[in-house]
Amino acid sequence: MTGWRLTLKAAPALRVDLRGITPAALAGLSAVEIERLPVGYGNARVALAEFFTVAPQSDESLHFAGDLSRFDRVGWQLAGGRMRVEGSVGHHAGGCMRAGELVVNGHAGLLAACEMAGGSFTVHGNVDDNAAGALPGSMDGMRGGCFVVLGDAGARLGDRMRRGSAIVHGHAGDFVASRMVAGTIAIGGKVGAHAAYGMRRGSLVLAGGPSAAAVPATFVPALGAADVIWQLLTRDLARHGGPFAALASRRIARHLGDLAADGKGELILVL
Repeated sequence: MTGWRLTLKAAPALRVDLRGITPAALAGLSAVEIERLPVGYGNARVALAEFFTVAPQSDESLHFAGDLSRFDRVGWQLAGGRMRVEGSVGHHAGGCMRAGELVVNGHAGLLAACEMAGGSFTVHGNVDDNAAGALPGSMDGMRGGCFVVLGDAGARLGDRMRRGSAIVHGHAGDFVASRMVAGTIAIGGKVGAHAAYGMRRGSLVLAGGPSAAAVPATFVPALGAADVIWQLLTRDLARHGGPFAALASRRIARHLGDLAADGKGELILVL
C-alpha cells in the first residue's frame, strides 16, 4: 500500500470541506484519480488538485503539508489508517472518527474530536471551543478513543461526553466536563468557571494544583477511600507524560457531584 503526501499550494479564499479525504478513500487510487476527487468549496464542489499537489510516499499514511486553518473536517469519520498534518486545521477535525490515528502538528478549530468514538487524535497546539463534545442538536458527545491536546483547550471541553479519554496538558476554558455522562477528562493546568456543571458520572482530574479550579458548591467531599482506583487511573494517565507523569505520588482531594443534577461523577483535585 502506498501513502500519499498532499502539499498545499496556497491558502484558499473560502473554507474547504475535506470530509471523505481519508486513507481508506485514497487506497488503490492513482495520483491523477486523487487529484480529481471533489471537495466542498463554499457552495461548490471542486477538484482536490485546486488546492494540493499530490505525491506518493513510502510511509503508508496520508500526510498533509501546509496551514490547513481554512480546511474543515480533516479526518472526519476516520475509520482506520494514519493521517498527519504539518500545520493547523480548521473546524470539526477528527469529528466522528471511529478508528485509526490522526496527528495535527498545529492548532485545531471548533468542535475538534466532536462525537469521536474510537482511535487516537493528538493535537500538538491548542483547540478551540466544544472539543470532544456533541454536534449541534445532538445529545451525545465524545463516545470513545483517546483525544490528547498538548496545548490549551477552549470552553465546553467534553460537553455531554459519554466515554473515552480527553487529555489536555495546558489550561481549559469555562464549563469543562459540562453535562458529562461518563469517561475521563484530565487537565494539566487551570480551568475556567463552572467546571463539571451538570455532571452525571465520569471523572474530571485537575492536575494543576490546589488553585486549578474552584470546587462547585454542588459537589461534596468524598468520604470513602479511592486509593486503588486512583492508582489505576494515574497509571493510565502517566503514559501521556508532562503534568500527568508523577500523579501517583501526589495527594488528592476528591469531590462527588453534580448534586444539582443528581450526579455521581467525581472531581479530583490534585494537591
